Amino acid sequence: MRRTLFLLTLVLTFGLFLAACGSSDSGGGSESSGSDSKSEEEGSGEGGNSDFTVAMVTDTGGVDDKSFNQSAWEGLQEFGKENNLEENKGYDYAQSESDADYTTNLNRLVREDYNLIFGIGFLLQPDVEKVASQFPETNFSLVDAVAEGDNIASITFKEHQGSFLAGVAAANKTESDHLGFVGGVDSELINKFESGFRAGAKTVNPDIKIDVQYAESFNSADQGKLIASNMYSQGADVIYHAAGGTGNGVFSEAKDRVRGGDEKVWVIGVDRDQHEEGAIDDTNVTLTSMVKRVDIAVQDVSKQAMEGEFPGGEVVEYGLEDEGVSLARTNEEAMTEEIISTVEEWKQKIIDGEVEVPMTRDETEEYVSSLK
Repeated sequence: MRRTLFLLTLVLTFGLFLAACGSSDSGGGSESSGSDSKSEEEGSGEGGNSDFTVAMVTDTGGVDDKSFNQSAWEGLQEFGKENNLEENKGYDYAQSESDADYTTNLNRLVREDYNLIFGIGFLLQPDVEKVASQFPETNFSLVDAVAEGDNIASITFKEHQGSFLAGVAAANKTESDHLGFVGGVDSELINKFESGFRAGAKTVNPDIKIDVQYAESFNSADQGKLIASNMYSQGADVIYHAAGGTGNGVFSEAKDRVRGGDEKVWVIGVDRDQHEEGAIDDTNVTLTSMVKRVDIAVQDVSKQAMEGEFPGGEVVEYGLEDEGVSLARTNEEAMTEEIISTVEEWKQKIIDGEVEVPMTRDETEEYVSSLK
């Protein structure tokens, strides 16, 4: 009898040991071991949290707009790779062909049980707020606008600061003292780009001429090319675009003119470093780009959500002081040391609070008046 009890005890003990090993190997759930929990908190390498999922909805510019949406998707791809998430399952995107797709795409991603869903662009604000209110257990994040909702994190940038530096660079590069600005949709957000650019250029030369025109679309390369053609023909030699996919037409027009060999014109890109978009033969028409680190912002908020620290109901803002916006220096031949030095001086003045960059047209008019 004593021997039988001993054997039964031995079998039970061995069974518990095997069960414990099985729990450790699974690497998930509330019953995982301490080492597994630590790996999930770190959220990188082989210990990435495979249970966390994240997706984004583009605006009408599309995921391959070579600008804003593409930057967001690149950030999401990088986050997925760092945390061993599977594309189209652990992380994904939904393309919007029109405004009518926003709510449809958001709802689809909710049904697919994504933990965090990004709305890329201010145009999605009403749709994100609506869907988020219907699904309070899902986390949402809106890029480029402030949305109301405890389960929504709003991501904004100080685009006016970076655009000010773009204006400084353009004013120091132009030979005609005539610049252009091409906007996508005439809105509060894009007005920040316009205002900062005008203020920066006027700071260098109060008498400089700046043409401003909006395409009323972020996805019309043909319209962007037409606007750029008119501006270059009227004497502008540097054009700054804040127009998403529409800006591709600005690059196209600039390259056509340089290819002809009769003109030297420049484009200032936006959101991503658009140096590649300006490549033509052995030269490049991209003077610089006002880089907005949408990719980094998407990664930051995704990481916080994965670690259980999602900033719901908060506004997360990025500016010059944290490299959330910056000016690219990829075209070393065009961005001379003199221009870079001047840009750095104004950058520091903005960071130090010596210059308050205007965000609206009214503020810009007041700022420009103070220069005279």
